Amino acid sequence: MTPLKTYIVEDSAVIRDNLIATLEELVPVQVMGTAEDEASAVQWLQQPDRDFDLMIVDIFLKRGSGLGVLRAAGEQVPRHKVVVLTNYATLDMRRRCLALGADRVFDKSNEIDALILYCNRLAGGDVGAPAIGALG
Repeated sequence: MTPLKTYIVEDSAVIRDNLIATLEELVPVQVMGTAEDEASAVQWLQQPDRDFDLMIVDIFLKRGSGLGVLRAAGEQVPRHKVVVLTNYATLDMRRRCLALGADRVFDKSNEIDALILYCNRLAGGDVGAPAIGALG
């Protein structure tokens, strides 16, 4: 499997570090960078040399929102996979994220296994991975 070049937008250092460790242990990933706020993530998206296969975005950030990151990702790089990993995965929030271009939405509290499965399928070349975590 080809390692997924992954960019993570998460404001909690503990969650971010644990997510990176989990992904690196269970999925062939290469973390290309991280951001903890909307502005940093959007700025990274606008860099001409950015290179990634998957972006994982939290909704609530130190400054700004993951919704703004989704909007910018849709405008800048619509061909890449973007998923949301949040504690606020209500049906309404899932719909908003999908409408802004998220490929999937995962709940941090009970859908980490689904995120891992999704990432492994992407790494294996399955770009049409099932809609696990899409609308619960």
